Amino acid sequence: MPAPSKYRKTLLACYLGFVTQAIAANFTPLLFLTFKSAYGLSLEQISAIPLLFFFTQLLTDLAAARFVDRIGYRRCVVASQFLSALGLVLLALLPELLSPLPGILIAVILYAIGSGLIEVLISPIVEACPFPNKEGMMSLLHSFFCWGSVAVILGSTLFFVLFGLERWRILALLWAALPFYNAFNFLHCPIERLVDEGESMGIGQLFHTPIFWLLALLMVCSGASEISMSQWASAFTESALGVSKTVGDLAGPCLFAVLMGLSRAYYSKNSARLDLTKIMLGCGLLCIGCYLLASLAPWPILGLAGCALCGVSVGLMWPGTLSISAQRCPRGGTAMFALLALGGDLGGAVGPALVGAVSGAAGGNLKPGLLAALVFPLLLIGGLYLLKKAVRS
Repeated sequence: MPAPSKYRKTLLACYLGFVTQAIAANFTPLLFLTFKSAYGLSLEQISAIPLLFFFTQLLTDLAAARFVDRIGYRRCVVASQFLSALGLVLLALLPELLSPLPGILIAVILYAIGSGLIEVLISPIVEACPFPNKEGMMSLLHSFFCWGSVAVILGSTLFFVLFGLERWRILALLWAALPFYNAFNFLHCPIERLVDEGESMGIGQLFHTPIFWLLALLMVCSGASEISMSQWASAFTESALGVSKTVGDLAGPCLFAVLMGLSRAYYSKNSARLDLTKIMLGCGLLCIGCYLLASLAPWPILGLAGCALCGVSVGLMWPGTLSISAQRCPRGGTAMFALLALGGDLGGAVGPALVGAVSGAAGGNLKPGLLAALVFPLLLIGGLYLLKKAVRS
């Protein structure tokens, strides 16, 4: 899928932007047990780290809907890279300079703001470029979050095996180098406006547009379907198969991310001959089957297969919803992409929380929790059906 040569640097910067987001989302969770042993933090204190990360992203998504157009895409996206780099650098330094938990949380807030800005900005920057096949390009773009996740998990695991967990601060500084470098890419690459000045819809207009609420529902369900499985994949693999954390990370979230990335890359290559809405309906049905397999399979290896294949089923949901939104609401502009990112993050918070709550009520058994998460792909299918009816009418 060739890109106009003028925008190749833009595309590279956006790819690396999603890799930066993958670093922010996946690196610190690999250190939770290290924080527990090195700093004496309780599990309750550690649980504040991912909660603060997602809450900060939600607030950033909401704020970005109002201020990004005023400040400008370039300034905001450059800031996203510098904040991500600064957060990772301070993660290595502040726990020793301050009390451990406040130091970690300050760093998390900074790179979570960067991650939230990446989520809001990268997709509309690519959507605004004159690429010949935008649905396929959007899917390929989002596959780089998957490849970034795989790189963080595999790269960090290899580093810890070779140099030891106690040198994790060095690795944090090494990961920080990528967003710092990428900030200079965004300083010099061409960036177009998504909608001409004065023509984009505001938040109030979007809220009074019925089809926007359907698109928001799709985004919430997409985020919940994806993150519910990816967040619990490692724990599910460890408990179901009785393997070590290292093997659980590789067989659970890492394999999930690989298959999710492959599904996005496949669609990007074949998008010209595929109907996006029909493919997403098929993905919803496959997602239901994967959750059923993971939660009801009589043999652990089948449960693992359901967990891994879920990566294929959810791969197109998030980028596909963004592409459908750009088609059905072309004047949505930055506010629409920011609110859809907010919806995806909301689903990413609600879905894993539902799995955890139901599993806790079932005595720590993850299978009933994963079964409860079926509600999200079911609602996604219902939303797609209503959207097709609305478009016809």
